[in-house]
Amino acid sequence: MRTVLAEDGVLLREGLAGVLGRFGFDVVAAVGDADALLDAVARLEPQLVITDVRMPPGFLDEGLRAALTLRERHPGLAVVALSQFVQHAYATDLLESADGRRVGYLLKDRVVDVGDFIAALRRIVDGGTVVDPDVVRQLLRRRKDPVARLSDRERQVLELVAEGHSNATIARRLFLSEAAVGKHVGNVLTKLDLPPATDGNRRVLAVLTWLRSRD
Repeated sequence: MRTVLAEDGVLLREGLAGVLGRFGFDVVAAVGDADALLDAVARLEPQLVITDVRMPPGFLDEGLRAALTLRERHPGLAVVALSQFVQHAYATDLLESADGRRVGYLLKDRVVDVGDFIAALRRIVDGGTVVDPDVVRQLLRRRKDPVARLSDRERQVLELVAEGHSNATIARRLFLSEAAVGKHVGNVLTKLDLPPATDGNRRVLAVLTWLRSRD
């Protein structure tokens, strides 16, 4: 089983590579950042990728975004996110990619049995989907209605953002200072767990989230 492993922690990377090797997984590359992961998959054509979510240079969601890119380029590639936390912004996209087959999202702290871990990897390679129960619970909570986290004032601001108004216009309409509007917009972006991006892109993502909540 040709496998590419992406993990920035050297000790964990080497430890995982050793465990995988003992169970018949041929680790053809073990890399420490998302760019190296994309390059290794392009060169080596593995059957399985195991990647951490947070990796250099930003230690935010580079590994998860690389996993999504790989699923787009290689729909048949089995991909497993192995992380310490749930990255809400892209986790659902990963699990829904390539018809939801050959994909997994496992939490490092809950992988306590090597046999179970190896069995999960084999199920994923065989076409299955394996998701840690804690990941499922967190995603379901978030999908109920992320906009419900917002205060009434924050919802008012988001609705006006959705209509295309600038912070200055929103300030005039709501009889607020521009600084106050900027603070409300920042709170909205934070509460909706939107990924780091340019302010313009994050505002668009916030609007899309608001529109989905009204479906």
